[in-house]
Amino acid sequence: MQDNKAFLSMINSVLLTDGFYFATDYDLTHTLQRLANTSPEFQEMSLLERADQRFVWNGHLLREFMPQPELHRFAFPVVHGFIIMKSCCINGKIFDWNIISRRSCFRAGVRYYVRGIDSEGHAANFVETEQIVQYSGGKASFVQTRGSIPFYWSQRPNLKYKPKPQISKTIDHLDGFQRHFDSQIIIYGKQVILNLIDQKGSEKQLEQAFDKMVSSLGNGMVKYIAFDFHKECSRMRWHRLQILVDMVTEMQDEYGYFLVDVDGNVLVQQEGMFRSNCMDCLDRTNVIQSLLARRSLQSQLERLGVLHMGQRIEDQSDFEKIYKNAWADNANACAKQYAGTGALKTDFTRTGKRTQWGLVMDGWNSMIRYYKNNFSDGFRQDSIDLFLGNYSIDEADMTTPLHETKDWKFLTLPIIMVVAFSMCIICLLMAGDTWTETLAYVLFWGTASFVTAGVILFNGREFVDSPKLVQKEKMD
Repeated sequence: MQDNKAFLSMINSVLLTDGFYFATDYDLTHTLQRLANTSPEFQEMSLLERADQRFVWNGHLLREFMPQPELHRFAFPVVHGFIIMKSCCINGKIFDWNIISRRSCFRAGVRYYVRGIDSEGHAANFVETEQIVQYSGGKASFVQTRGSIPFYWSQRPNLKYKPKPQISKTIDHLDGFQRHFDSQIIIYGKQVILNLIDQKGSEKQLEQAFDKMVSSLGNGMVKYIAFDFHKECSRMRWHRLQILVDMVTEMQDEYGYFLVDVDGNVLVQQEGMFRSNCMDCLDRTNVIQSLLARRSLQSQLERLGVLHMGQRIEDQSDFEKIYKNAWADNANACAKQYAGTGALKTDFTRTGKRTQWGLVMDGWNSMIRYYKNNFSDGFRQDSIDLFLGNYSIDEADMTTPLHETKDWKFLTLPIIMVVAFSMCIICLLMAGDTWTETLAYVLFWGTASFVTAGVILFNGREFVDSPKLVQKEKMD
């Protein structure tokens, strides 16, 4: 009964997460371009049969409907991510503008427990984001992707604010790396990697390994661009993001976007993809994606006849406000689903500049992330694995991994630390007969609390909330 209650609470926690969407008459799992390049037979298939399995989050729950075609009209694929649909007006012309972010259900999970790729080449926190504009029967879309650095690495929580990332030394990285980009090229065409992580400190080894692997791949369809986001934009120099935009302008013009006219004739196809990443593929990544999407939208609106020649989106104040807020909301949705809090740096996405209040909010969100990543993400990871069918409950087996015996340190050390710290404060507030006596007490209890905290930190992995339902090797 106790286990059943725990499993039900896991399922409920996933179902109560924001960002699940379905449609009864539109295929949310595919981009406009993929839908335009399909056969008549594909169009006649049910939504369940033709869905892109990468983005069907209720696939495990619908598995028994698949062999029964008569039930397909009752079964709809559910995507997870973010969708916003806005009716906008520029120059008196009303058009629809949408963002659809689709999170992959392969290698799904939470921030520190799911990094890198799996043996099939599926990247953690992989999100396909499509920006769609519709006007006077014409439709245009621009697609970007984000995803974890695609080789085998981990960054397990250990009570430290920023755990050091570890690159696996025992696995052949190039095999999974190649699988990842082979599938990306088949689906999207040419790839431009925008790696936004730091090129110093603990992130440096990941940047160097990524660069080396792209060189080893030797595939002309994959280009690699490293841009140290934090270094370039330090001291509030956010205008320097234009350096990266200018760097990829030629490639973005070459790859283009998808455009179809009122009669359904395809006028232009998007022939390449920007694959952006930072460490979490959330905050820095979303900022860059919003800048590239705006540049594409500028061209699309000109081509559709909404913008006059010489007009810039940035000067359309009403639409610019809608645009910035929508992309900031997209950042928050993806961040809550992966890291547990809203995104950082959304003040820049919303306003176009960095603010002091934005820095305060980033600090607050960082504190919440620290708590969740260390003390509640194990439960969240288990919930996702159970919901997606990565862990199956065997009703015949009375034992489950939920009952994990805690080491004595887990129970004893925190109590000792709290008692020692409390005694230290009491000794400060209730001074002894002499200052030397007070000092001796404070030093004793202070040292006891400090040493205990050090031991807890040293054994940090034993004190965090770890997943219980999937084997450690799979998580790493």
